[in-house]
Amino acid sequence: MLRLRTFVPLGRRGSAAGLSSTTNSSTPRRSSRRDCYHLPVAPTGRFLTTSCIQNQSYRQADPAYPLLGKTIGQVVDDTTEKFPDREYVVFSRDKVRRTFSQFREECDRLAAGLLAIGIEKDDCVGIWGPSTLEWVLTQFASARIGAILVNINPAYRQNELEYAMKKVGVKAIVSAQSFKTQNYYEMLNGICPEMTTATPGNIKSENLPMLKSVIMMGQGKFPGAFNFDDVMDMGKDNHFHIIDKMKSALQFDQPVNIQFTSGTTGNPKGATLTHHNIVNNSYFIGSILKYHEKEHRIGVPVPLYHCFGMVGGSLCAMVHGNTCVFSSPSFEPEASLRGIQEEKVTSQYGTPTMFIDMLNHPNFSQYDMSSLSTGIMAGSPCPIETMKQTRTLMNMKDVTICYGLTEVSPVICQTEMHDPVDLRVSTVGKPAPHNEIKIIDPQSGELMPYNTPGELCSRGYTTMVGYWNDEAKTREVIDETRWFHSGDLATMNEEGYLTIVGRIKDLVIRGGENLYPTEIEQFLYKHPKIEDVQVIGIPDERMGEELCAWIRLKAGQEATPEEIKDFCKGNISHFKIPRYIEFVDEFPLTVTGKVQKFKMRQAMEEKMKK
Repeated sequence: MLRLRTFVPLGRRGSAAGLSSTTNSSTPRRSSRRDCYHLPVAPTGRFLTTSCIQNQSYRQADPAYPLLGKTIGQVVDDTTEKFPDREYVVFSRDKVRRTFSQFREECDRLAAGLLAIGIEKDDCVGIWGPSTLEWVLTQFASARIGAILVNINPAYRQNELEYAMKKVGVKAIVSAQSFKTQNYYEMLNGICPEMTTATPGNIKSENLPMLKSVIMMGQGKFPGAFNFDDVMDMGKDNHFHIIDKMKSALQFDQPVNIQFTSGTTGNPKGATLTHHNIVNNSYFIGSILKYHEKEHRIGVPVPLYHCFGMVGGSLCAMVHGNTCVFSSPSFEPEASLRGIQEEKVTSQYGTPTMFIDMLNHPNFSQYDMSSLSTGIMAGSPCPIETMKQTRTLMNMKDVTICYGLTEVSPVICQTEMHDPVDLRVSTVGKPAPHNEIKIIDPQSGELMPYNTPGELCSRGYTTMVGYWNDEAKTREVIDETRWFHSGDLATMNEEGYLTIVGRIKDLVIRGGENLYPTEIEQFLYKHPKIEDVQVIGIPDERMGEELCAWIRLKAGQEATPEEIKDFCKGNISHFKIPRYIEFVDEFPLTVTGKVQKFKMRQAMEEKMKK
């Protein structure tokens, strides 16, 4: 029985986010042709237009072509029938390659093995580890039998792992043996000591009552756990018969994936996504990149546990029949550069930090980037200067920026190849197909005028079912009219292009003046000595908050705080010049490469106390 509660959001902050009936209930009028948005991305060659409300920050990408009504299992079958002998995945470090037909055969073997050890429809199957073939096989095998894949951050420590497994009631977990300095089996044993004396598949844990099976990747003996390869061989004829029946029995609106948010402001929340959410999101991401027009080889250094790697990478490649190249189990700058050259990667993914690290690697010039033409930069605000270097030095002339969140599957905005260059490097584009976007006053809920910062909200097929077993938190972000409130500050211009100016919680209010860290960061990136920069607000008795810039200089460069401030004077408003300048070697990052600004604030507050 599915343990996900039915979510009926009742509003935000005690009401429908303060939205007036004139804002939400009226049907947007069709704008004139020059105000509309045309998007030639559909495989059918049809165009999208955007509905507009005069002088207000609202856009809807009209459904010029239909959403896919498929489950992930149906996608696997359809693509494999089209491209049986085309490479699907390459894991360079492990020297592993699989065609679509080879992958489907192994996927069904694992699906049958999961059935054999007692996994049923709607059971939660955890996956814990870096990017490997086993990870992708588990992703698709669990979907084939109607189980719900639970993505667990490979950097999680024991208490975080315990929280995630308890929160959703994981019945089986597929685990790597280690990641960097972490011993996964030891941590599993720490939260489930009964495992070592249990028969595999029959764990009885007081702490984790739902857990029955642990499946360890690789070779070795792990008391109480199955070996991954053994599970691959456990399926019988009746199990394969069940897989065949599931192809028509499963519905695309059923939950298939739980992804935990970062938990930077509390315990992580389990965003619950359906087949429909992520199949269609991967379809439209790839369509905008023109993956349907020719065979692409996609470099994926972003982790599979994250939406970027799983939906934009492995699932997107499956939907469009393209190849995913994983140069290393987790991101390594030179491994990614080597993978581009050796595997003739045509589309490279990465967060801004990853691209910065590749561009500034001392051996960058030794690698051939000529195969590249496109890719995605996403995950955090994209520095304009980095985008420009990516287009020129990495040959990614058609690189796109994606914007989204785990809760919306994840992409709701994306730039396009035909967009003017200045807009492709400075905005996150327009609403992606079948999405509505609006910018509102966070307090009143009223639509903001064009070019005025406010909270970005979205509505469409992308919106998650809700946070697993957390109705209260779901109601905080999804209002009664199904608008998802992102918590991000953005502006929309007259043509519908969106610019992210920061998180609401990252907004710096200095002496009553609203300051947006992203704007100041974009300016500081122009300094010839600066490789990367992050701006935060820190408490100040007189001004409320003051600006602080953490700066990572390029190799071999030196600078002083006075030099940085002199660079700012006369070029940006005096109140936007950071009062505090810190030179650092690195920023605190999540495993996906996102900068953890809350940790920077904590570090500065501790430093100022001394």
